[in-house]
Amino acid sequence: MSWGEFTKIHWEALVGTDFFTWEVLTPFGLVTYYVLFFIRQKTREVHLAGITTNPDGRGMMQIAKNLTMSDWGWLKEGQLVLHDRGGQFCPAFRRILNNEGIRTLMLPFQSPNLNAYAERWVRSVKEECLSKMIIMGEPMLRRVLKEYLEHYHQERHHQGLKAIPFPSPELSRGSPAGRIIRRQRLGGLLNFYYREGSNEAQKEVA
Repeated sequence: MSWGEFTKIHWEALVGTDFFTWEVLTPFGLVTYYVLFFIRQKTREVHLAGITTNPDGRGMMQIAKNLTMSDWGWLKEGQLVLHDRGGQFCPAFRRILNNEGIRTLMLPFQSPNLNAYAERWVRSVKEECLSKMIIMGEPMLRRVLKEYLEHYHQERHHQGLKAIPFPSPELSRGSPAGRIIRRQRLGGLLNFYYREGSNEAQKEVA
């Protein structure tokens, strides 16, 4: 079976995961932060699972438990998680997921194209957001990533989907004759344009 055939068969269940790193300016100099994320390949929904300077085994085990909580865990039974051979994806992490009915698939060495949706999201968040800012401290990094995720999910058009994954409510309320409104995030780094509703008196969000 080719990789294309495999992904087509399992399309509904595929979830990619990976880390990316970013240098954060602190009083002690530049510190490297590791950001762990998951992405549902069908819908492009992204979940930030952890931000840390030290992604050790104990932390990964706790993340796995959080992801599989019965009431609010982001991963569900029957899903298939694709990941590389990084040491952070330790046997204990995989075992917790497997015990909850979530399969894990370790990809071959030097094969980023097999987890292309995760790789593309890293490129997007870095090129469209992080590379244009000086991140000062962990709280700022978390806030910036939160703002970008909301933009990515609710306002940004995805070429592969030919749609916005989870459109902002303003899109359904707008009128063809309504005034064009611009919503800004991160001081205008991220922008979203929509038409106000005919019965609304919405103001530009700065």
